[in-house]
Amino acid sequence: MKIQSLKTFVVGNPPPTFGGRYFLFLKLVTDTGIEGVGEVYTATFGPNTVVAMIEDVFAHHVEGADPFAIERLWRNVYGRGYSGRPDLSLMAVLSGIEMALWDIIGKAVDKPVYQLMGGRVHERLRSYTYLYPRPERGEHAYSPSKVYDDPDAAAERALEYVEMGFTAVKFDPAGAFSTHDPRQPSLERLDLSERFCRRIREAVGPRCDLLFGTHGQFTASGAIRLARRLEAYDPLWFEEPVPPEMPEEMALVARATSIPIAAGERLATKYEFARLIETKAASILQMNLGRVGGLLEAKKIAGMAEAHYCQIAPHLYCGPIVAAANIQLATCSPNFLILESIERFDGFFAQLLHTPIRWEDGYVIPPTAPGLGVELNEAVALAHPYTGSALHLVPFFGPVPADQ
Repeated sequence: MKIQSLKTFVVGNPPPTFGGRYFLFLKLVTDTGIEGVGEVYTATFGPNTVVAMIEDVFAHHVEGADPFAIERLWRNVYGRGYSGRPDLSLMAVLSGIEMALWDIIGKAVDKPVYQLMGGRVHERLRSYTYLYPRPERGEHAYSPSKVYDDPDAAAERALEYVEMGFTAVKFDPAGAFSTHDPRQPSLERLDLSERFCRRIREAVGPRCDLLFGTHGQFTASGAIRLARRLEAYDPLWFEEPVPPEMPEEMALVARATSIPIAAGERLATKYEFARLIETKAASILQMNLGRVGGLLEAKKIAGMAEAHYCQIAPHLYCGPIVAAANIQLATCSPNFLILESIERFDGFFAQLLHTPIRWEDGYVIPPTAPGLGVELNEAVALAHPYTGSALHLVPFFGPVPADQ
């Protein structure tokens, strides 16, 4: 069996746009007719540029290859062009391709991927969601919303999610993330962040974990100031308090607070995660399966984490194919903690799949279908092309205002 062809899909995510502006899917087809789907998560270039990258890697390394020879293909792509070091965009392309190869392998042997990576450990997977705006009010992920800046509105929304069945919610009131970070948090944002935690904890009580999100905005000293304000509300984690490039600085924060540090959404490969573990910068690792280097690379990282008593919480701010890969990894990993979901994987996420991800009472139920356990609805994907020019995520360019 050999890989014969490639097809890509750049899909615009319609309002409420939860999960990003667009999703980038690919499909590999073998000479025996087996199809595998993958998803690429990269925000550093526009999607059409990334499609050209996918096609280049496919032509040089994937076309005609044995889909079972993942280790060999992985090394050849990782080292192409005399790189041999983590490259976010290249690893994102490789992640989507590798994901599709595993989908093919699982279908070829009629097994879910998790059965090929150690077997099912968890019968169901605890999940959390961001506090998203209310679509019924015409709000979407990129519109102003009280959920983002009003602690009382956020507490009300958190309680709604708890009543849906969620036992953990994430929110990030700490201010804009910028190309000029890291910085000290403003007094206004310190106060607002503390009020968010206080009001949400008062609303949900002990029924729900609080996941405090940031996007690497702060210096270590600034993050420590913020963490001390939040400790009284017992968050499950403090996410990426400083930029990811210097885990030694993140380790300073980890040593100074009782709140567990979670990080990893912007990291790729076992090599970057090894530094995170060795420096004790984080105890909860948030690999994104569409960026980290693929399923096997993520399983290796989970193994390293297990040996250091770290847990994994796969990250998701993209589409349902990465979500499906996250579910496969989580199901076979003993040190799985919690899974990021986009609400209940309903709406456009469900429409993109022939069989939606199964979410019940705060938990995802792993599929028993072979491969990744999902099939892309190509008609829906093709009916929603992305026509915008913005990147998947856009930071604030330049220093942020003093009150942010």
